[in-house]
Amino acid sequence: MSKLLEITYQIEDIDAVAQQILEHVSSKTLLFYGDMGVGKTTLIKAIVKALGSNDEVSSPTFSIVNEYVTKDNAIYHFDLYRINDEEDALNFGFEDYLYTSNWVLIEWPENAKNLLPEDVNCIEIYHKNETSRSLKLSQNTTLTQKNAMEQYKI
Repeated sequence: MSKLLEITYQIEDIDAVAQQILEHVSSKTLLFYGDMGVGKTTLIKAIVKALGSNDEVSSPTFSIVNEYVTKDNAIYHFDLYRINDEEDALNFGFEDYLYTSNWVLIEWPENAKNLLPEDVNCIEIYHKNETSRSLKLSQNTTLTQKNAMEQYKI
């Protein structure tokens, strides 16, 4: 994995953080790692907004996937916390979402790690204190360095 961005931020700066992430990603598939309550869904809300969607963003904990729309794309937001194994993911068609030209944002990706494509960016979020977080954005070193915003003309 190659590190693309490492920052510490305050919760009130989440919109600027989302924009920074989008300026650095090389893939439209983003994997979110972090403890329960660290702010994965909060960051995803800001990313969905930065991508131009006006949809209400909520955690798809029970539905597994939520779809949001932008002018030109769909955004698929997964929460894989409740799946028991990769077979559960296959049963609801998880792979069909992965190989599209749309944005795919996945919380708890470790629950389907063998199904994930190689062309992804990983976002790890850590608690610093009650109001700040540390974030590390990385990618596979074998992947293109081309920015996803340019690659997909967003």
